[in-house]
Amino acid sequence: MAMRRIYSEIKGKKVKELPAYIKSTFSVETVKTSVRKGLDNYNDKYIQTSSVDPLLHICFGGMAFSYLVALPNERRHLEHQQHAKEHGGH
Repeated sequence: MAMRRIYSEIKGKKVKELPAYIKSTFSVETVKTSVRKGLDNYNDKYIQTSSVDPLLHICFGGMAFSYLVALPNERRHLEHQQHAKEHGGH
């Protein structure tokens, strides 16, 4: 949703106006404020209500992160295996 808002705002600007807009929109203070607001909303929605969802978020997020970290190694292994199969290696 945020990307849609940014796109609609950028769409009406001229190319010369974009650097100033991007600099003001993605400044350190703006990003800090947005992250703080998001964390406060998350706290209000899940933590303060004693929901189980944060535990699920950690489990599934950890699983996705682990998969993404291991993916390059698995791809190299599969490429090596395919190369060995094509060239009669072990």
